[in-house]
Amino acid sequence: MSKSFKRVVAMTAAAAMAAVQCGAAGVFTSTAAADTAASTSFPYVIEGEDMEGATTWTSIYENQLPGYSGEGFWYLTASPASFEVTVPEDGMYSIVVHGAQILNEEGRQQAVKINGIKYTTVAAYSNEWTDYNFGVVRLNKGVNEIEFISEYGYMAVDYVTVSNAVFPDLSNATGETCDPKATPETKALMKYLNSVYGDYILSGQQEIYGGGHSVSTSIRYDAQQDVCIDENGVTYEIDRDSKDTDEQGNTFYWHCTGPDGQVYTYSTQNHNYGYNDYNQECEYLKDLTGHYPAIRGFDFNCHNPGFAWEDGVTDRMISWAKDKNGICTASWHVTVPKQMSDFEVDEDGNITKISNDWQAYTYALQTDFVTANVMVEGTKEYYFFKEAMRLLAEQLTKLQDANVPVIFRPLHEAEGNADPDGTGKGAWFWWSKEGTKVYNDLWKYLYTTLTEEYGLHNLIWEQNLYAWSDASANWYTGDEWVDIVGFDKYNTVYNRHDGKTSGPNEDAESGIFWSLVDYVKNNKMVSMPENSTIPSVDNMLTENAKWLYFCTWYDDGDKFISGADYQNADTVKEIFQSDFCITLDELPANLYGDGTEPATDPSTGGDIVWGDADGDDVVKMNDVVLVMQSISNQDKYGLKGSDPDHIDEDGQKRANVVDPESTGLTVQDALQIQKFLLELITDLDPNAEQ
Repeated sequence: MSKSFKRVVAMTAAAAMAAVQCGAAGVFTSTAAADTAASTSFPYVIEGEDMEGATTWTSIYENQLPGYSGEGFWYLTASPASFEVTVPEDGMYSIVVHGAQILNEEGRQQAVKINGIKYTTVAAYSNEWTDYNFGVVRLNKGVNEIEFISEYGYMAVDYVTVSNAVFPDLSNATGETCDPKATPETKALMKYLNSVYGDYILSGQQEIYGGGHSVSTSIRYDAQQDVCIDENGVTYEIDRDSKDTDEQGNTFYWHCTGPDGQVYTYSTQNHNYGYNDYNQECEYLKDLTGHYPAIRGFDFNCHNPGFAWEDGVTDRMISWAKDKNGICTASWHVTVPKQMSDFEVDEDGNITKISNDWQAYTYALQTDFVTANVMVEGTKEYYFFKEAMRLLAEQLTKLQDANVPVIFRPLHEAEGNADPDGTGKGAWFWWSKEGTKVYNDLWKYLYTTLTEEYGLHNLIWEQNLYAWSDASANWYTGDEWVDIVGFDKYNTVYNRHDGKTSGPNEDAESGIFWSLVDYVKNNKMVSMPENSTIPSVDNMLTENAKWLYFCTWYDDGDKFISGADYQNADTVKEIFQSDFCITLDELPANLYGDGTEPATDPSTGGDIVWGDADGDDVVKMNDVVLVMQSISNQDKYGLKGSDPDHIDEDGQKRANVVDPESTGLTVQDALQIQKFLLELITDLDPNAEQ
């Protein structure tokens, strides 16, 4: 099912950008050429001492730093310094400081403000001039102020370079699973994910887990008639295997099923049946946007030692994959005893004492559970986690037997807000509180146990990373243990870079995305497995943030998907209804086959995607730019051009939208494609009536 891309805002900006890029060739109006001439020439380099508010230093007190450029350098202490650059359109730029930081050997946080919006990095210790990358930032059309502030400071700035951002080719990310024995369905899903990565974003939604979204009903068990019946006289099929007795010796059944297939669970407190509305968020999205998400998030939290209960998560996952043809992702909020004295084992490792009170467990830091002991046979931690893995493996085995692959995200958000020293101080969860080495050992132990001991090969292994500093990369376990890396975006009310001062934060977080790409050397796909506010289409396209998927957290106390504090409903509709976003109905029928069927049908004219000059099956401003480049610089971008991304014969055919019988492309073809992107025309098929 094809959707109409709401292009007006995003494509208007992109169209103007293309006009500027092509203006140098003299093929657009003089206005565009004038705008280009007024813009800063990049790369732009400014000496530190030449910034507004800076002073000239030649040494830092008694410390000499020879080899600086210009007359000296600026030492950032109590006062900020700034400079301005002018850009023709909203776009992405990189900022690199050639500097030194000799105050803190463990590194020191530094901050730069772009038009008043703060970006931070951690500058490593160096008593020699070195380059500090402040990342990729968004500059807005017109004049932009770049200000280095004294929030932490004490960094020497020799010079600053601002450059047009250069982005790696995401097609280099692997589509092969790290598990060489992965099931055919798992390999097919991985291949499909890789086929859409960099061109589309997959939509996702996390469901609530455990006892969330509970709904009470009038259904009761009538022992005299031996039926489950509601106030309207409707009867329900009893699960005879769930027979039990209460404290008074009365018989009841834990489960019954309605005519619509809904399973109900008995409440011993109210003596009636109810259910949990795990579909609430997905149904909300369907009602709002007309589409279900392609990916549904689940959690195995209910399958833990001590307080495990059956919430039906595995059956729901099987149904989502087999009945809906959807993609499953799952986290694992595995909990441990708050006090290990509540857990005992005998000399053979058999559990002799364990609390069945869920409040006695935590996945946070309030525990004396020693994480490193998980890998030490004979310790209580070893036997507890071994039991946790067994319970988890039972559910994953059911999924594997049903031929359902899972994007599996255990031990998530490991770094938390930890110090860059790798000790784990500041981490959020017990699995990472002892630092990077123990965490990585634990990841490998879990991977090895599930794949080798339990023979589970239906998992695509996804690991959370952050981008607080270059040290964040140390939490990555390695290519042979991980398939996808992901960042959890929760920044609804702070640290925003979208230029707005109120409302949900629709940042695309391009800087974080490309930092993670760099951390894994572009070998792995990068996703957003949890988020509060969904990034807007405009921000993602403008900032070139190519997340594999997003997966909004569920509604509970915080209404992450339906609440106005977290989502602009129009933005949610726009992305779910855009060609850029893949929804459930657009997943290929052979999703778990070979994964080669296209994800969407973005064609605007039958079998040929008219206007698609670069051959990616989507019409966008890149095609306008390529058409103009192929005209103005044939040696580089023409049919036999030297650039690897030069236009080819098929691209010429698809882009020849004005007069396909002509022998070549003209400026009119580029303008016609722009009109389509601006929705001034509805079809690029040269034979269609406009």
